[in-house]
Amino acid sequence: MRRMLAALAIALALLAAPAVALPPGSPVAAAPPSGVPADLTAEEVSFAGGDGLVLHGTVLSPADARPARPGMVLVHGAGAGTPRTKLMVEAVEFARRGMSVLVHDKRSEGYSLFQRSYAQLADDALGAVATLRRQQGVDPAKVGIWGLSEGGWVAPIAASRTADIAFVVLVGANSLPPLRQQVWAVAAGLRKAGVSGSLVDRAEHNFYRMIADGGMFPEPYYDPEPALTAVRQPLLGIWGTHDLLTPPRESPPLFAKALDKGGNQHYTFRFFADADHAAHRTPDGGVTRLPELAPGYADLVGTWVHDVTAGDPPTARTSGPAPVQASLSRPVDPPAWWESATMQLAALVLFLVAFGGYPVVALVRRLRGTSRAPAARAARLLSAAGLATVLGGFAYLFYVIRTGGKLAYPGPMLLDRPLIWLALQGLAVAAVVAAVLTARAWRRASPPAGERVRLGVLLAGGAVFVPWALYWGLLLP
Repeated sequence: MRRMLAALAIALALLAAPAVALPPGSPVAAAPPSGVPADLTAEEVSFAGGDGLVLHGTVLSPADARPARPGMVLVHGAGAGTPRTKLMVEAVEFARRGMSVLVHDKRSEGYSLFQRSYAQLADDALGAVATLRRQQGVDPAKVGIWGLSEGGWVAPIAASRTADIAFVVLVGANSLPPLRQQVWAVAAGLRKAGVSGSLVDRAEHNFYRMIADGGMFPEPYYDPEPALTAVRQPLLGIWGTHDLLTPPRESPPLFAKALDKGGNQHYTFRFFADADHAAHRTPDGGVTRLPELAPGYADLVGTWVHDVTAGDPPTARTSGPAPVQASLSRPVDPPAWWESATMQLAALVLFLVAFGGYPVVALVRRLRGTSRAPAARAARLLSAAGLATVLGGFAYLFYVIRTGGKLAYPGPMLLDRPLIWLALQGLAVAAVVAAVLTARAWRRASPPAGERVRLGVLLAGGAVFVPWALYWGLLLP
């Protein structure tokens, strides 16, 4: 039944946001980068990742590289089959700081909207680390790992498994469970767009819970604390002050708590002004990402890595301007049985039968020329408004989450509410009023037996619709 919900959800998502492509489901070989700067050299490498999957990458090194130099493997953020070129700006800048940097194409096999394993991604990272440690001129005792966003969950897992990783650098990393982080990110994007009320406070929150319960959100409740507690290597955490995808005020203290719990005092946290989730410059509070890294970011990484690999790991400290976080995240608990994906699917089927079946029966009767009772206006309104609210509500929510957190575009606004959401709320109110009027008319009249069944099914849908609409915030401010 959950797979049925997933299939239906995908169909609605495509209808709601046809311009948004789903991540690919199979590996795509990316071309090696072109135009390597003259002050760097590039070497193409291949290595075995998790489950023996062959991955391809590039090692960038300074043209005048010194022997026994440090090395660093870059771990991508979320996305299937992300090409290495997405991190080439970082790779170039880090290599210019005297390191050999391995950046590779991310897997798409075993990784999609509905399937991924951070443990498997950590195996990929470990395969890359082993490859970089064998590169000529790289000191195998000085190879570390860098993780962006989702890589902030992956890199600590890899580091906790081996002493072959000398240090850990995390950017835009999250110490919260993935589902909680994602719910906050989309809510933050909606609030950034000026949205308030039940869409952001209730509907988006409940929608993600349903998605996770339906098996459409992989690793939703992953707890990063055990892996962080097991990290013994020096760790550098970097956040932009205008991060709209990771709660920048909440994550660092939880990182520190986990590292302290494991006895690791060799960590440094740094915030960069006017920087976004990836520590790139942003001119508008995190909505737009410029190609350039935040001033001082690459220098910090280079200096920190050289200090650490020279045997001078830092003690715990935090510096930089205070991050901007307009709202705190909140726990995202698994749904109760009555709000589960299975029950939501059952309610959807009831609505399709009750609201959609009413006009279908009327059409069939008309085509057959059979006698029928005149349809009441209230019943017709309940059928039309109820069906439009249910299908339109799910389609709009999928559109909102598919546009992504900081890029959320809820559409035209009125009174801090998207016009589409206000229209859906108006339809929900109309459906409730029509249900009351239909019930009154049904009790007063004596329709034929067949018509009583037809109206009875319609009213059953209306009765379930009221608590359903309250749950989704359609009948709330």
